[in-house]
Amino acid sequence: MNLIEFSGDAFIVAFTLYWVAFIMYGLAVMGRRFRKRDPEAHLAKWGKIAFVTATIGLIGHLLYFFTRWAGSGHVPVSNMYEFMSFLSMAIMIAFLVLYFIYKKSLLGLFALPLAILIMAYAAVFPQQVQPLIPSLQSYWLGIHVTLAALGDAFFAVGFIAGLMHLLRTVNFSGTDKGSRREQRWLELCMFAIVVLIGFILSVYSFRAGGYQAEFNQTLVDPKTENSTIVKVEYNMPPLVAPYKSETESMQSFLGMKSPLMEAPSWMHGVNAGRKLNTVIWSLLSGLILYGLLRLILRKPLAKFIQPALGRLDPDDLDEISYRAIAIGFPVFTLGGLIFAMIWAEIAWGRFWGWDPKEVWALITWLFYSVYLHLRLSRGWQGKHSSWLSVIGFIVVMFTLVGVNLIIAGLHSYAGTD
Repeated sequence: MNLIEFSGDAFIVAFTLYWVAFIMYGLAVMGRRFRKRDPEAHLAKWGKIAFVTATIGLIGHLLYFFTRWAGSGHVPVSNMYEFMSFLSMAIMIAFLVLYFIYKKSLLGLFALPLAILIMAYAAVFPQQVQPLIPSLQSYWLGIHVTLAALGDAFFAVGFIAGLMHLLRTVNFSGTDKGSRREQRWLELCMFAIVVLIGFILSVYSFRAGGYQAEFNQTLVDPKTENSTIVKVEYNMPPLVAPYKSETESMQSFLGMKSPLMEAPSWMHGVNAGRKLNTVIWSLLSGLILYGLLRLILRKPLAKFIQPALGRLDPDDLDEISYRAIAIGFPVFTLGGLIFAMIWAEIAWGRFWGWDPKEVWALITWLFYSVYLHLRLSRGWQGKHSSWLSVIGFIVVMFTLVGVNLIIAGLHSYAGTD
């Protein structure tokens, strides 16, 4: 077995142990609710076992990272599979740092599913070791990307604690306009998480079924007006075909033997139609899954989760969220902006070029600058601060995923799918 194969096995072991730890956290919380004698001791016991299991899983994750590094000859953060894998590992590291500061094991109940989701999302992408393109053949790759991802990981833990604070404090029995608005926005956050889960489930389902469709798309160079034909492969049923394309082959799905529509003209780029198709399938899968959960639970997801957090101190959650962001901000500033600009000067001969990824990294930095300013100067705490931490992480995820997969730019090599 070579190092790359071993790293893949270590990835699976870490993923499995994270799942086991998450289930243990769930059993600890549910057991406390139904255990009449000494429920807090029950939570402490199983919470500790879950924490140890998650720590062992992190060791397996670190084994994946370093063995893939040794086997590939470069820091494994050069494509979406490697980057998202590293981000999930960094989230677990950030969780451990905050755990040792505050001793709140229930953070793992939310940190673990986020790490699991990101690992599952990473596995959607090609896992083969790919040779580095010339602009990535630099030691700045490891410095810039790992520090930026570590900063994002602390923002993720800030998001987790902020979301827990909102789940703990939003009044679901309130009928006034403010309470109902908070309920709707919080449920929208839960729906967004379900959409991500739906996307992952749909991708794996169609992949397991071996679904495939192929199109021949005509691309026209706007400068020379020369046209070329490229082959575009779909692994999900094509609700949307590429712009100016002809179907070469397509498996039937639920009686659908041809695409329902063609991508609009402004989505004329290669793979643009496929990405729009993926977004539509994600929303459809998320809606179906969310509907099923609502039928089973018979209440909003946020309202169902709230009782599990009943004994947590909202002030502690608010403090953890702020502390995580306060730690992540200087780390992200170094990795995501300062070192990124130094590398840009070395690789492309300019410090700043208004590339979409650069712009959204700056937006992320400005948003968290505003967060810290409002927190420290204006005294924004509690729900105000928690909502900002949630919105901030949405910005982070769009920077990491949306920009890579939707907007073309110099960083598009990181988003191959």
